[in-house]
Amino acid sequence: MSARSAMLAVAMALTPPADVLAAGAQDYEFQLVTPEVRQGVGAVIVIRLVHKSSSRAVSGAVIYATRLDMSPESMPTMTMPVTPVLGGDEPGVYRFRADLVMAGGWALTLAAKVQGEQGTVQNRLVLYAVQ
Repeated sequence: MSARSAMLAVAMALTPPADVLAAGAQDYEFQLVTPEVRQGVGAVIVIRLVHKSSSRAVSGAVIYATRLDMSPESMPTMTMPVTPVLGGDEPGVYRFRADLVMAGGWALTLAAKVQGEQGTVQNRLVLYAVQ
């Protein structure tokens, strides 16, 4: 294989699919993998980041802001810290640990940067802590 052919092969492998090339931050969204989470200390919340039009999972996003509160239960000042959980091998899946001290609705607000995109992906997801 010539050097030119090798460079072309690498460039093609690193180029995202055409439907993702024209995407902007508004073309992505976070989704809850499961809307119900077991109430308690160290509960794990699992979310997926997807490209909306293709439903393709997106890895490598930098999630730089998180907020977890009970605003769905009219208690927006009831907040809990959220900690990223490292590891996992499923593309586009992100895990967080939080102490869900009360059963009921919790809102997880996220802000992230997707590599190669301008703008910020922002979502508010409502999950339910169940006993």
